[in-house]
Amino acid sequence: MSSFENLRIVDNFYQTSLFFPMPTVVISTLCEDGSTTLGPYSLVQPYYVAGKDYYAMLLSCRNSSNTAQNILRNGKCAISFIDDNPKTFKEAVKLSWPGDKPEDKMPKCNFKLEKSLIEEETGEVRPMVLTDAIQVIECTWMRELDGAADDAAGELNGYEPPYHDFNGITSKFGAHFILRVDKILMKKKYSDAIINGVKAKDFPPLPVDYGYRDSKNFWFHRKTRMRAELLQMRQASLESVRYAADRVDDKVKFTDEALKTVLGVPRVFLPLVLKGCVDWAKENGVELIDESHMKIIQDKRAKEKAKK
Repeated sequence: MSSFENLRIVDNFYQTSLFFPMPTVVISTLCEDGSTTLGPYSLVQPYYVAGKDYYAMLLSCRNSSNTAQNILRNGKCAISFIDDNPKTFKEAVKLSWPGDKPEDKMPKCNFKLEKSLIEEETGEVRPMVLTDAIQVIECTWMRELDGAADDAAGELNGYEPPYHDFNGITSKFGAHFILRVDKILMKKKYSDAIINGVKAKDFPPLPVDYGYRDSKNFWFHRKTRMRAELLQMRQASLESVRYAADRVDDKVKFTDEALKTVLGVPRVFLPLVLKGCVDWAKENGVELIDESHMKIIQDKRAKEKAKK
């Protein structure tokens, strides 16, 4: 006999039929007059994370929201991650009432805004970002995906079919947006931690949100002490890594000492790592990669990561 109860699946099941932990972000978009408006969201997550020409986030929202209408109109947004201070969360909840117009809610908004880094660098008009955000993802909607290029703003009472499967207008009242990651911005304290090695004390105070649950409250909790659990490191044998390395390229080869530096790389990522080494070797006229070359390649990757 099952130890579980069977809950009925209803609209907004992620918060009415589940206790589902989510991020809390504030998304900024551009209104028709060029001003920035803000909306809090939790249904946002990574979408394309590897193997594509770009990286992307996925946003799910009402298609009549200010955020959706502005993305349909100009395709630009910024996802700002707020801290878990109760005053900050309260300010986000203030912005969440459906139907509030930007000209009504923004004058009452206490979030500080600053110019987009992309706008500063290129002059392209972009939504402003939250000054006090811990991190920000500046994005562009990939409207050509799933045939959504012709989806347009202007319908606030529900869109008629046909609908798309995963991008643009996906139902009468719903929308999904695949958002290309243009730039990731982060406060120096936290970017330094990512580059130099993260410890428990370095994790930012990001809230975890459980959504609108009881017709009265939004529920969230603050970050508590982080706990680390060591990975079970599994080193491949030199023979198995040699087998993979010998098949990456017919000219560029590796010494045993070079291959020993990647014994700890998970098998699923090993071909990608070895191919990156071969690409570097060809760019630098190297046909036999040794341990010193691997050190150069690792240093190069570390510097590239620091720049990002």
